[in-house]
Amino acid sequence: MPGTEAQEDEDLLDALRRVHPDSSTGTLRRMLTEGRVEVDGAPVHKAKQVLEAGQRIEVVARAQKQVETPRHLQPAPAVDLDVLHEDDAILVVNKPAGLLSVATNKLEEDTLHARCVSYVRAQHGENAWVHIVHRLDRETSGVMVLARHSRYKEALQQQFADREVHRIYRALVEGRPEGDHGTVVQHLVEDEHLNVRAVKAGYKGAREAITHWHVLDADEHVADIELLIETGRRHQIRMAMRLLGCPIVGDALHGATTDPLHRVALHASALEFLHPEDDEPVRFQCEPPFV
Repeated sequence: MPGTEAQEDEDLLDALRRVHPDSSTGTLRRMLTEGRVEVDGAPVHKAKQVLEAGQRIEVVARAQKQVETPRHLQPAPAVDLDVLHEDDAILVVNKPAGLLSVATNKLEEDTLHARCVSYVRAQHGENAWVHIVHRLDRETSGVMVLARHSRYKEALQQQFADREVHRIYRALVEGRPEGDHGTVVQHLVEDEHLNVRAVKAGYKGAREAITHWHVLDADEHVADIELLIETGRRHQIRMAMRLLGCPIVGDALHGATTDPLHRVALHASALEFLHPEDDEPVRFQCEPPFV
């Protein structure tokens, strides 16, 4: 592939974007990970490496690349983790149902966070780490973002706090709500045992929970519902569907009487936010396994 010379104060990823304007950022990052990008004849893997004007940048074709991949960039050993996206700032994964996002005071060893830490350490060395940004209930599957550095964690959590993150879910519910769409506003409180109940506004410790929903499809038994939440409270969607008289399939805790999937049929299908490195809008999605 043709090479180019770096411009003053240009980082490597920007130089690659200039040379390959039709390639996605993911494609360019894979070139870096594969060791195919060379600066002045030496492979460079860091996307944000600042270049000096005049440095020569070349992308080596896969068939020509004979350089051994550095140990810390070799494929990770088998970790039961479905990675949707990764870069220098974030790791986006599809959490399976039945797995805790992070350990509780019982210090569980197998959690999504523990698997993600094992994954990045296998990729980048023993000092690598990822930070939890938000959580999904144990019973819920779907898209979660973790931060590769504390500054990115803080930036992402601020977006969640400011309700700037779009969180879209899918659920199968028993029966069908009245109407095709609506919004449920509740005030929820949880006790020391993490049990959640709905209370009146103003109740001590209560937190507002706002859930928007609309019906995608339905038959005489179940409905496929898409939901967007403005707030992220424990069991928020499950409580909202219970209030509508349509508990989520498999959610016996909130009134479901059927469990054909042997799980709660709730899935975080998409997550939209501003990337913490450049404030560009990004969307990550993963279709639910039960529809």
